[in-house]
Amino acid sequence: MGLFSRLVCGLGAALLAVPALAHEFWIEPLSTQVAPGAALVADLRVGDDLAGAKHAYIPRNFRRFDLALDDQILPVPGRIGDRPALNMQVAGAGLAVALHVTRDHQITYRDFDKFTRFCTRKGFADVVEQHVARGFETSEVRERYSRYAKALVGVGAGDGADRAFGLEVELVALANPYRDDLSAGMPVQLLYQGAPLPDAQIELFERAPDLTVRLQTLRTDAAGQVRLPVVPGHFYLVDHVVMRALDPETENGMQWESLWASLTFGVAE
Repeated sequence: MGLFSRLVCGLGAALLAVPALAHEFWIEPLSTQVAPGAALVADLRVGDDLAGAKHAYIPRNFRRFDLALDDQILPVPGRIGDRPALNMQVAGAGLAVALHVTRDHQITYRDFDKFTRFCTRKGFADVVEQHVARGFETSEVRERYSRYAKALVGVGAGDGADRAFGLEVELVALANPYRDDLSAGMPVQLLYQGAPLPDAQIELFERAPDLTVRLQTLRTDAAGQVRLPVVPGHFYLVDHVVMRALDPETENGMQWESLWASLTFGVAE
């Protein structure tokens, strides 16, 4: 690996591992609807309120990067440093699903108030009490995290459906945003280890054509489902975070693990 490639890898890893309060990770297509045979192009992004840094194609930073169309799942090709990270010719037509799973990263909170704000924002404030109850110091919180992102893109007519792809935590669209009637909302199901996750917080980021962004917070029902209020012509990021306890004795000092699920899509005019 040359010097430039090493620098790109190092910079990418450093950016992905920057401790921050509730930074989302998502796949953002340059266009959510493309013609058959055209290139499907998308950025990997980290930030807040649908704004943030664009990350390059760096294999050491991900465990999975695929594009699914109909029954075919293909690895996303690329060279180290490519940006946008996804730039792939698509054969055929249908509902394409981009999948990206990062490697594990670690952060250390030395400001307990920041950790508390993060837990409260993402819907698991009880973790703060658990941290103290487990006898851990508040001067240092050690967390491991990974990201599980999906994006829906309509290719041609865009027929087809999303499905579960076996991610540790996963948001599954139960309707096609480019073909179905969403006047009653966009149904989505949240899965954790393959099972529906009930009464879980869902964040819905909505970006209008004038680039204004609105955030709504919802909760899944007993079947792990939620119906998202959506508007034609707008772009959406759906986000959920699972926080689970780790044993520092067996997990290299890590006390907690957060698993971030995201789903992005546009709604047809």
